Amino acid sequence: MSDPEIPSDEPTRADIRRIVASSSLGRQLRAARAKQQREHAALAPPPRRARRAGGALPDVAALQRRIDDLYAERGWRVFDFQHTVWAHLQQGRSGLLHAGTGSGKTLAVWLGALLRAAAQPAPGLRVLWITPMRALAADTALTLGDSARALGLDWDVGLRTGDTGSAERARQARALPQALVTTPESLTLMLSHETAREQLGALCAVVVDEWHELIANKRGVQAQLALARLRQWNPALPVWGLSATLGNPDHAMQVLCGPGGERVAGEIARPVKLDSLIPAHTERFPWAGHLGVKLLDAVLTELDGSPSTLLFTNTRSQAELWYQALLAARPDWAGLIALHHGSLSREVREWVEAGLKNGTLRAVVCTSSLDLGVDFLPVERVLQLGSPKGVARLMQRAGRSGHAPGRTPHATCVPGHGLELIDSAAARRAVAAGRIEPRHSPEAPVDVLVQHLVTLALAGGFDADALKAEIRTTHAYRALDDRTWDWAMDFVSRGGASLAAYPDYRKVERDADGRHRVPRVDIARRHRMQIGTITADSAVDVRWAKGGKSGGKSGGHDAPASGAAALAGGRLGQVEESFIGRLKPGDCFLFAGRVLELVAVRDMQALVRVGNAARGTVPRWAGGRMPLSSELAQEIRTLIALAAQGDFPEPEMQALRPLLDVQRGWSALPREDELLIEVMQSREGHHAFFFPFAGRPVHAGMAALLAGRISRSRPITFSLSFNDYGFELLSASPVDWATEIAAGLLSGDALEADIEHCLNAAQLARRRFREVARVAGLTFQGYPGQGKSARQLQVSSELLFDVFSRHDPDNLLLQQAKQEALVEELDADRIAVTLAAMRAARHCITHPPSMTPFAFPLLVARLRERLSSEQLSERVARMVALLEKAAGP
Repeated sequence: MSDPEIPSDEPTRADIRRIVASSSLGRQLRAARAKQQREHAALAPPPRRARRAGGALPDVAALQRRIDDLYAERGWRVFDFQHTVWAHLQQGRSGLLHAGTGSGKTLAVWLGALLRAAAQPAPGLRVLWITPMRALAADTALTLGDSARALGLDWDVGLRTGDTGSAERARQARALPQALVTTPESLTLMLSHETAREQLGALCAVVVDEWHELIANKRGVQAQLALARLRQWNPALPVWGLSATLGNPDHAMQVLCGPGGERVAGEIARPVKLDSLIPAHTERFPWAGHLGVKLLDAVLTELDGSPSTLLFTNTRSQAELWYQALLAARPDWAGLIALHHGSLSREVREWVEAGLKNGTLRAVVCTSSLDLGVDFLPVERVLQLGSPKGVARLMQRAGRSGHAPGRTPHATCVPGHGLELIDSAAARRAVAAGRIEPRHSPEAPVDVLVQHLVTLALAGGFDADALKAEIRTTHAYRALDDRTWDWAMDFVSRGGASLAAYPDYRKVERDADGRHRVPRVDIARRHRMQIGTITADSAVDVRWAKGGKSGGKSGGHDAPASGAAALAGGRLGQVEESFIGRLKPGDCFLFAGRVLELVAVRDMQALVRVGNAARGTVPRWAGGRMPLSSELAQEIRTLIALAAQGDFPEPEMQALRPLLDVQRGWSALPREDELLIEVMQSREGHHAFFFPFAGRPVHAGMAALLAGRISRSRPITFSLSFNDYGFELLSASPVDWATEIAAGLLSGDALEADIEHCLNAAQLARRRFREVARVAGLTFQGYPGQGKSARQLQVSSELLFDVFSRHDPDNLLLQQAKQEALVEELDADRIAVTLAAMRAARHCITHPPSMTPFAFPLLVARLRERLSSEQLSERVARMVALLEKAAGP
């Protein structure tokens, strides 16, 4: 979600104590926090007071001696790449440091920035450190502050994110610290004030941490625009990016630094140990319905052998299920294992992080909320539960273990089902070959441009021609044409062609001096509250109903509709509004590691108490859509092609040999230049299974595309199913697939029109427009405590969508929403590439006698839409028994 600096409705300390009072986990984490506070007491800064204007550094030579002494005292080695970065920074050069996790990147750039500051003494803020996450920002501020004090420097390292309190923000308004750790949103908010140049104009270095997490999204574009403004004030300002997992570091450096940047690679050899948890018995007919929990006993054995382990999942639902499974299997570990994901409250997440840092937690089940560079030194092991889905993702997660020079990161993949063993082997091969996914900057998003214009109009105004030239220095807007610029200026000045009659959309006016400024205080206030490009999934707070934790009646079903604040107790986190909307009072759901019973929903708050059901419904979060990367998909195809030739080079493939032998005997194992299509008939109808191995989102689009193309020529209805390996088309009447392909079924002609027609692109564009409209300032999410629901925001944005569609079809925000729906929602680019590969491949059409190991998971995926989990499990068990009997010993 966006990162506005507004007061948040956080639970009190008493609320927090009540949240964990029923569990020993709270005692463990409080003890961890106390230990952490004692360890940092000696290095803690003095009590808060008015900030000094000083923070003087010794001269460069003296500071370099202190650095050398510090390294010698701690037995560290100064690596060549660190010397190189220090030299580049002292000479005012920008660049990208691309090195492995735990190799010393942070110190390389931080100490280089200190050396540059020593060479150019000046008061005020000198070093700006940008991170992609608030949690990472807090950890980074602590690390930088500790190292500065260890060098004996009188520097204050501050923190500025959406979590920063009003008192600290007021203190920073009076005098900024010498170094500030912040996020792109908070930096942009600082740039919206007239004092921005005074506060930020004396910077001697900017560092962008985890650049690979920002470059490929609108937050990265927002960072590019902010850096362009800083460079406008200080053309010699060096900017450095840090990254550990990038497949295209030269492009990443160019986006961040422009021409003339220096790319420095860490020379430390830190091989990552990657292996798989191979089950003793591999299923010949796997299905993906159990999220890998069948390997629970083997996972428990791995946890017994490691003092501290992170168990990464790909979705929050999977994290909740695994946490419950571990607790049920080992109740004696209560208080020693924990759950961490982005929907839990900030206080709970901070407690878990403190427990990891201090070694009091032996295992944490988590999502990507712990992916990025927070330093957990005690963690020795990482388990990836389910397919890693991407090479960079697996490397990033592996780097959370052994997070120090000289230690070896160790990640073990735990397959959710048998076929995911191929994913694990493919990921290890891709890592060994250095095939990491590239990340590219978005091209000129208009909604971010519009937001930036209003932001700078707030900061004392801007000259249009000068600002256009400044924005064109960024990579994202390097090709910004006059038509787009004129449209954006017209939009912020009068709302464009469709909204000119409404004063609230006249956000910028040109004054007598020719500068463009925001004329109204209410417009300024709303804009500052909504700065950011992350569009949050509409969520409701999950809170204890007062008296509800014991299952009593207080705050229960008979509570009046008003007075939600009086009913609400401690906050547990957030769940998507769409999920809560499907529940009724009395229903149970699994959240925050426990079964909760819904008591009532009041004012975007779900009031709950401890549930009595043995198991609740698991929330489904929108963030669970995770595609298989192209690089990993290619390695999977290569491994299957090798198996087709009788070559099983990896232990995972050897373990899968019984499955692959059945697949080859009943159908085929496709080679890299082949497309396998299995055609068969059952009591359900006529099945066609296609196996492009391109990832679930692409296969979902391909299934709808092919079904739509065939249904245009004759009346026919298809049922669709898809997973990472292929898709199924089921119809009541037979289809001659060879003839359809020869007639142009896989043609690339009119592809975009077919995608829009067959994949409901228009409706997806409507939903996407809600996000675009929010970033561009067309809709407002509401003041604190008065937030609008997802339905309200969708109605507002749909009204605007309809107005633009009828009266302003060339509206650039409308066009952007349609393009984003095609590219990001439907993955149209990969659909086009996959379709071309399918068209060029040799078509291997087989007629197996029964469901093959490749086809069976697709069948189960379709059945899951119609049956409950109990019915599904029973039916799948019967089907597997029959298939195993047919396959023989």
